Amino acid sequence: MFSIDEMISFLPPLLGGAYITITVSLLSFALAAMIGLMMGIARISRSLLLRAIATPYVQFIRGTPLLLQLFFIYYVLPYSGIVLSPFVSGVMGLTLNYSAYMAEVFRGGILAIPKGQWEAGLSVGMSRKLLMRRIILPQALRIVVPAIGNFFVSIFKDSALVSVITMRDLMFSGQILAAATFKHFEIFAMVAAIYFLISYPTAKLVEYIEARLDISRAQAAAAPAHT
Repeated sequence: MFSIDEMISFLPPLLGGAYITITVSLLSFALAAMIGLMMGIARISRSLLLRAIATPYVQFIRGTPLLLQLFFIYYVLPYSGIVLSPFVSGVMGLTLNYSAYMAEVFRGGILAIPKGQWEAGLSVGMSRKLLMRRIILPQALRIVVPAIGNFFVSIFKDSALVSVITMRDLMFSGQILAAATFKHFEIFAMVAAIYFLISYPTAKLVEYIEARLDISRAQAAAAPAHT
């Protein structure tokens, strides 16, 4: 039987776990976006050294499961003397995983810009770095907003995996409560509702940003690059 009083009593630990989930997700997303952008640029760099670093990184991370990466960081690294807290391990795992996928998205966005814009910028004396910063990246970022926005939504849900390294996130808090009270249905229903209440507004925010940036027009402008 459902008990409103019991459900209310479950809220504080679950909301505490939700706070950790949101913190981990936002921090991981911000770091992953920065690293992903750098790796995406490195993947198309004329520097052989940068490509040699970025390409194996992206391919290896994308080729192994996030769960395995979390296990390796938290349980395996201590054998080499590197001991990290659950919070740091969770952020590191999510950052490494998502940065590899974002790197490919950023790389695709940059390559979608017509080559004529590169040639025009270089012809007026702009350096490649200046051209990238002022002309190419602003357009590429508009193109990749939908994909990056999807990652922003997904990272909140994938963060549930950090519960396997004993981080007291929303999922782990629910597991502890369910084990202590045997109210599995009620507790995990509340956990699902909280995840939805986090993810749905986030998805609507991404839709709003897409509309503000007029993504469809930006993609149409880049279409000649594919013909």
